Amino acid sequence: MADQHNPLIDHHNPRIPGWSVAICVVALPVLVMPAVWLARGDGMLAIVGAFFLAALLAVIIAVVPLGLQAVPALGFRAVGGRPIVLGTMATIGLSVAVSQIGLDPKGMKQAVETARDPRLLALSLLLLAGLAPLVEELLFRGILYGWLASRWGTMVAWIASSLAFAAAHVELAHILLVLPLGLWFGWLRRRTDSLWPSLVAHAVNNGFAIAAAALLGI
Repeated sequence: MADQHNPLIDHHNPRIPGWSVAICVVALPVLVMPAVWLARGDGMLAIVGAFFLAALLAVIIAVVPLGLQAVPALGFRAVGGRPIVLGTMATIGLSVAVSQIGLDPKGMKQAVETARDPRLLALSLLLLAGLAPLVEELLFRGILYGWLASRWGTMVAWIASSLAFAAAHVELAHILLVLPLGLWFGWLRRRTDSLWPSLVAHAVNNGFAIAAAALLGI
């Protein structure tokens, strides 16, 4: 078990309680649905921004009662540069390999087309390579992983949070594309007991994909 053999894991770190998960589950639709509804007429990036800003607020509401303990409980713990660099490099390689499957999710296609507009490139990077990875990591490998790991161990937390991450992308083609990445991000979280490697890898991967689409027409 990684819980026993991984010297990087500190069992005395604060954990995510069940009530934080419950608050987040309730707050997400309450905040996200009206935010998306209000932004629906302003284009895809406006909808994406409204969605993830509302989701970020739901995360904050869910963990703010923990006070300063929320930071390590979510996985923001010190980790060396090596797992971050190697994890990010492996993520790019895995992402390129998965892209060769030939699936073309509608949502991803819309994001790529938007990023190709030079006027929207900076905003696309900010939202899709900055805000979106941050919120997704906080939700799936922060709150969900932290709660599951404290109750059923890191193996269950790894698999369940990775499957939930993939399922959240809704469209079947998109689920199949992101599942390998979700499993990899989850493994990084489990191996290092830190959110930093998966967060950096996730952000760089999204940024790489957007930049390639915008600058190279991929």
